Amino acid sequence: MIDDGDLLVEVHIPLAVDANIPEDEDQFPWIEEITEYLLDLDEGDEAAMYDDGEEFGDVYVFTINSADEQTLLNIATRIANRPGVPTGVYAMVTTVDADSFGEGRRVDIS
Repeated sequence: MIDDGDLLVEVHIPLAVDANIPEDEDQFPWIEEITEYLLDLDEGDEAAMYDDGEEFGDVYVFTINSADEQTLLNIATRIANRPGVPTGVYAMVTTVDADSFGEGRRVDIS
């Protein structure tokens, strides 16, 4: 079992374009919304956003920590269920010492 202090959950969200969003508008408005949501969680001490989110291949990855695994996976599920977030979200349960994204145990979310 991974110590909660070292535990990190990566939330991988497909960068799927929504055909309902006009081309001249932000194609991924959920990125900013999720960032704000995670900052609010951080302020509320439920969990912490480990680092800024970033593009990784065909997904956008948010990293969260400072809570137990079940709490972090519940947060990942809440993220996946937010309006406008594409399906196909998955989490990687890993540690803060991982060399790159995608290492660890995969948990399908949506």
